[in-house]
Amino acid sequence: MLSRLLCSLLLLAGTVSVHAESIHAFQYGTIDALLAGAFEGDLTVKELEYKGDFGIGTYNRIDGEMILVDGVAYKAKSDGTVVVAGPSEQTPFAVATTFKPTIIITENTPCTLKELEQLLDVKLANLNGFYAIRLHGKFKQISTRAISPQDKPYKTLAEVAKTQSVFNFSDTSGELIAFRSPPFSKGFNVPGYHWHFLSTDKKQGGHVLSLTLENYTVSIMPLFDIDLKIPNNALFANSNQTIDRAVELKTVESARKGD
Repeated sequence: MLSRLLCSLLLLAGTVSVHAESIHAFQYGTIDALLAGAFEGDLTVKELEYKGDFGIGTYNRIDGEMILVDGVAYKAKSDGTVVVAGPSEQTPFAVATTFKPTIIITENTPCTLKELEQLLDVKLANLNGFYAIRLHGKFKQISTRAISPQDKPYKTLAEVAKTQSVFNFSDTSGELIAFRSPPFSKGFNVPGYHWHFLSTDKKQGGHVLSLTLENYTVSIMPLFDIDLKIPNNALFANSNQTIDRAVELKTVESARKGD
């Protein structure tokens, strides 16, 4: 009887472990620290890839936009190119997970970014939850941005974003890598949707500003466990994270036209 009970407990523990892995996300840094100009971290790309095969973020000095997909970290640079990031490159802010979607949505109706977000809000069961989202689609139009590497003393991200490079692509295919965070995540993550783009040929990418989709399939993974790691450096420690930066964040994240 005792051996059967122990066996049952071990099986149950194994089941819980697998389930926990499938709903877990890792985050390094906070969005408010990034907004304040804390543009350096000590987490490497190699270390981040151990945390998951799917994610978004940026690189030290805001040197481009990060798109982590299928276990490879890409960098969409301010000159319009996309390269594979080196394993020793570091990040001040990133979110990653092992992507195992449980919700699939296929649509053939054209939509803008705003309409896409409204559709997803209707489909999601819990708007107070976190979600990892991967979209494969055909884009009639998509605008992305990337920021060139910065030098000390760092300005705020809102100031730096004024010099961003914007790229407009048409009639292209690719995917969106995103996270949706609830309103209470304000301060440590981006409330709402945070979208990055990577084209099918891996030559185009960046932080998404606007788009028009023609047809697409969305895969969604609910997240219930967020592991937050705080950078251990002076930039993060001295960043002013007491200010309400909601207006700055809206300016930096959206700047959308034609929605």
